[in-house]
Amino acid sequence: MTVTSTTMRLLPVRWLLLVLFLVVVTSLCMAVVVTGRTDNNGVVDNNRFIANNRLHQVYWKYLNDRRSKRSSASNSNSRLLLSLQPSRGDDGRLPGDVFIAVKTSGKFHRSRLDVVLDTWLPLVQKQTWLFTDTEDRDLSERAGGHVVDTKCPSDHSRSALCCKMAAELETFLATNNRWFCHVDDDNYLNVAALARTLKLYNADKEHYLGKASIPAPLEIMDRDALPTEKKISFWFATGGAGFCLSRPLAEKMAPLVTEGGFVNIGDKIRLPDDVTVGYINEVLLDTPLTHVREFHSHLEPLKTISPHSLKDQVTMSYSTYEDTGESNVVSIEGLSRETDPTRFLSLHCKLYPRSAKYCL
Repeated sequence: MTVTSTTMRLLPVRWLLLVLFLVVVTSLCMAVVVTGRTDNNGVVDNNRFIANNRLHQVYWKYLNDRRSKRSSASNSNSRLLLSLQPSRGDDGRLPGDVFIAVKTSGKFHRSRLDVVLDTWLPLVQKQTWLFTDTEDRDLSERAGGHVVDTKCPSDHSRSALCCKMAAELETFLATNNRWFCHVDDDNYLNVAALARTLKLYNADKEHYLGKASIPAPLEIMDRDALPTEKKISFWFATGGAGFCLSRPLAEKMAPLVTEGGFVNIGDKIRLPDDVTVGYINEVLLDTPLTHVREFHSHLEPLKTISPHSLKDQVTMSYSTYEDTGESNVVSIEGLSRETDPTRFLSLHCKLYPRSAKYCL
């Protein structure tokens, strides 16, 4: 490179001295490196030069100081950006690779789904699908077209339930999503809490997340061992509380649940869909249930959930005790019982006040 006298006059003297210094040191370093590659003792000579030569030490100290300053500045900028940007899953937004399946039936499109469509579902509408047994254009329009008419029976029989669950799993397997999460049409899904929960687990590993509604593993007869009376026991996540499967586990289940396989297994063990999921995972695939206590179904006394901890719960539900007529709902202040019998509207007002238009 040619440096003109005019250019040299424009450069500060200290920069010229630094350039000359670096040229001399670099030349010396290169000479030793070349010698080290050609002489028999080149490696030893090169190491000795690096250890003892003062110019070389000063040269590398200068470079390392520059790199350290750049790295420190870069890390400082990165920390500033991270502090300004909300972390994924901690700001109430669910990652887009979570597939949410809601099981419902034609007779519940108004009575149950209205409150779901007025609360949590719009927060994750693009990744939520309703699986039903009845064509409903109005529902499809409200749900953004995310309604699957499974053509399954409309009753609450084992075969009808297993038929819908099979449709849910097969639809998920046809996507590239990393998580499959099932809820029922009488569940409130706390999107932010689900995001925080899934963040605790590696989506590339096999995970079966949910909550059992029984105090001990279920025991059934092993029909493969008949006529001998052999029992098998396993946990299962209650479908009414919701549960999640990671993609690796769902893909491991695929040969057993597609093309009628799920319904056949349900018929074989003579148990409904959520129990069949547990049987497949714990018994056939040796993948245990990970108990997540923040999932809740109508089978538990929901008023025992502390109002202060509602923001941490993943799912909630509601029901009415048949013997007393008493409502089994979460305990929360807000709208009147006449306006909000499920307490989902009031709950949504507390958790997501900006997205709710009916709050006091």
